[in-house]
Amino acid sequence: MNELAALTPWLVAMVVLMAFSGFFSASEAALFYLRPRQLRAMESGKTAERTAADLLNQPDRLLSAILFWNLLINVVYFSISSICSIRIERIPQLGQTGAILFAVASLLAIIFLSEMVPKSMAVLKPRPIATFLSVPLAIAVKLVDPLMPMLQSIYMISRRIIWPGFKEEAWLELDDVQRVIAHSGSDPALIKHEQSVLQNIVDMSDIRVDEFMRPRTQFVTYHPPVKLQDLQHLPPSGYILVAEPDSAEIAKAIRLDNQFDLPETDIDRHAEPVLYLPWCSTAADAFEKMSHRQREVTVVVNEFGDTIGILTIEDVLDAVFSNHPSRSKRLLEGDPVQQIDENLWHVAGMVNLRRLEKTLDVDLQETSCVTLGGVVHEALQKLAEPGDQCRWGRLKIKVLETKGRANLLIEIRLSSSQEDGE
Repeated sequence: MNELAALTPWLVAMVVLMAFSGFFSASEAALFYLRPRQLRAMESGKTAERTAADLLNQPDRLLSAILFWNLLINVVYFSISSICSIRIERIPQLGQTGAILFAVASLLAIIFLSEMVPKSMAVLKPRPIATFLSVPLAIAVKLVDPLMPMLQSIYMISRRIIWPGFKEEAWLELDDVQRVIAHSGSDPALIKHEQSVLQNIVDMSDIRVDEFMRPRTQFVTYHPPVKLQDLQHLPPSGYILVAEPDSAEIAKAIRLDNQFDLPETDIDRHAEPVLYLPWCSTAADAFEKMSHRQREVTVVVNEFGDTIGILTIEDVLDAVFSNHPSRSKRLLEGDPVQQIDENLWHVAGMVNLRRLEKTLDVDLQETSCVTLGGVVHEALQKLAEPGDQCRWGRLKIKVLETKGRANLLIEIRLSSSQEDGE
């Protein structure tokens, strides 16, 4: 009993060391998992948030300090574990079996409690954990600063000995892309998909954002303060759109697929600014500006500055990587063009005219409208009602259903050239 009691201080020390090891593991995961937009927000936040952002301004220094402390803690931890194992082996009731079990248990404990669990929690909530741990971590990094020159010298010497010809490469070069295509094999489906992606990228420079955007009737905005109870269901766009306090114009957006724990109130505090572009901008221009400014939502405005739709980064990527990109298919979650007979189709009103022209394999008349619904309203000179009919070039159009101005179901019959002549 006295021998077991003598182990208590050593066991307490091991628990303390595991806590310190977990602290540095969580700090590393939380800080390096922060996204650029979170860092920008933290740079102008509270003192602890600014401290975390300052630490990441010198990532090599931060990582070296964390690795140094973790190494030191682990060496001391396993030294104490060895001492405890030796003492346990001397206890008649436990012996060598008890010593082996203790050694295994101490190893598993530091792996799970000081590595896996802290890092998993930090990845789930990087910003609050990075903020909470930033001040003590900054002190720990400061304490290691006198050793930094020595650590950097050891790193340089080991690099010259082990990897004398090591050379940093660019993120991606043209030759890399060419090699990927060259080694992609002769799979016809893969080659076809690659050609489709390249064609979609080229087409983005000719397609306006109002052809890709989600119309205003397809999303909901919320005025601050936004509460959790205000969200009756997941927005189709995947974003909570926060309007300005005194108007319906969108000011910020919250991406929901990376939000693990939204507060009950003041959800808009997590919102990020949006980008504004005129309706005549190209999709390529929108993607370039969204990438450069780290924005995930673009608000599309008309010539009067009023919001007419939004474009998300997912919408742009869908247009690039889909074989047959379709805004209407994405919004309606189904095929918006269904062929009923040889020359008969049922088409959703929001179908883009560019896609309709490809599907029907016919040259459509020039128009300023973007969607089939716009053509119908322009031809009828009024809001469409079930049963309304009109003619547009070779297309005989009949309105079947009206579920709101933007949700029309339209029957299209393609007439022959002979009928046109008549």
